[in-house]
Amino acid sequence: MSFFRRLGFRAKEDELMDDFSMGGEELREALRHLRRLNKIFAAPGPTVSGVEKLWNSMGRPGRLTILDVGAGSGDVNHKLLQWAKKQGIDMQITLVDLTEEACEEARQLFQDEPRVRVQCSDLTALPDAVADIVTGSQFIHHFEGDQLVDMVNHMLRASRYGVVINDIHRHTVSYKAVWITTRLISRNRYIRHDGPLSVAKGFTDQDWQELKQRLNHDTMTYEWRPLFRYSVVIPHKRGVIS
Repeated sequence: MSFFRRLGFRAKEDELMDDFSMGGEELREALRHLRRLNKIFAAPGPTVSGVEKLWNSMGRPGRLTILDVGAGSGDVNHKLLQWAKKQGIDMQITLVDLTEEACEEARQLFQDEPRVRVQCSDLTALPDAVADIVTGSQFIHHFEGDQLVDMVNHMLRASRYGVVINDIHRHTVSYKAVWITTRLISRNRYIRHDGPLSVAKGFTDQDWQELKQRLNHDTMTYEWRPLFRYSVVIPHKRGVIS
């Protein structure tokens, strides 16, 4: 992955993690290294911010169920659980991923956490309204065009109140920062290839505006969050954000 790359449009190349014929210990190592990257780049913040916004609009209920799709090892949810405890919320989180490697990493990471369960499943196969809020962190940048719209609509379908998306700002600074950092912390080819490519497949204000129009969701909001991420909230049209 070149250090110099044009970022005017979202990249279309597949990430290595999109090839489900691969995997094994190399993928599990990549998931562990990805947790380090998430800490360095403050990955949990946009998810917590978005969930809090949606929770406030719901009337601040004392119980909240979360479904995190494309969760990987689910590490961003540690901060969400801490936030819930501070607010006095009885929170239950289900982590969903397609790959057994990710599910096993998540099981180990949360083995002593009764508020979290792990499910190997496809988002498109999940029941309707299975959780209050469906979240996706660094998930939807894997899709484009009609497939992107379909995936977000499946997230909405699986939620009772709405969706929170946490994804990457496509920007020269974030691209170069990730390119350098991945080479400093890891020799894993998933990390070195997919890390910068994830930024190149990320979003700008214009991309979110286009998605909002295609979803026909006037209540969708998004805001830039450190470090070079977006927090996107999409409530159901019946309206939980006034």
